[in-house]
Amino acid sequence: MTLLIEEERNEALFSWYQVEQRSFPWRGATDPYRILVSETMLQQTQASRVIPFYHRFVARLPTTASLAAADLQEVLGLWTGLGYNSRGLRLREAARKIEADGWPTTPEALIELPGVGPYTASAIASFAFGASVPAVDTNLRRVLSRWHGEPLNGSSLQTAAIASLGDPSSDWNQAMMDLGATTCVSKMPRCGVCPVKDWCSGPASYSPAPAQGRFEGSARQLRGAIVRSLVRGDAAFRDIVQQTGFPTVQVEMALADLMSEQLVNRDEGGVYRIAE
Repeated sequence: MTLLIEEERNEALFSWYQVEQRSFPWRGATDPYRILVSETMLQQTQASRVIPFYHRFVARLPTTASLAAADLQEVLGLWTGLGYNSRGLRLREAARKIEADGWPTTPEALIELPGVGPYTASAIASFAFGASVPAVDTNLRRVLSRWHGEPLNGSSLQTAAIASLGDPSSDWNQAMMDLGATTCVSKMPRCGVCPVKDWCSGPASYSPAPAQGRFEGSARQLRGAIVRSLVRGDAAFRDIVQQTGFPTVQVEMALADLMSEQLVNRDEGGVYRIAE
């Protein structure tokens, strides 16, 4: 009975996806590099914001070889404004590892790349290499929890995802992302138009995560402002304080964090610059 439910539910899901799937420039790509770039950019960032950055990035750095050879200042210049600039550094590190060792093709091997977590590894394996694996992100966790009528985490979430996985996994993963992003949303889900409502326990089993803290005035805003400043050119501490408009103590702490993450260097004269 359970197998039949999964088959019927996935058939309805695929039928819906054929008509309602969202269009993105990375959708349908099988080039693992393009998928790696897009999935890295999509971490903690809305897809609509990613689109212009993705276009610029792959136009200027279209291959792992070009990214591996790029200066960090160029990489962050293309990344600045997208947020979480350390992702750009890790992406270049991943490209350098791929250039040295070749492309890994399984989730277990892909997760060894810098900046690649379980979801991104599974997404690349599924979309680029045809691996039959679920790519478990926040949307998929929410949808599966509602299907099964209980909050799913850890091993129970992975078990449910594997049991529910449709074929091909690439379409199923994309369909689940779209369903969670457009219909089975965190707050006020649109259950009346959901294509799989007949096989769902309802929205009550999922509790939305707490809202993220405000961006204005945050350490994240300051770090981004510092990187933008240094992408334009090297700067002394007093100039960074003036350009960012943040208190001296906060700028000191942010610079220390950026240096510890190897995004920024300081020379003997006290001048800060983007790392090599």
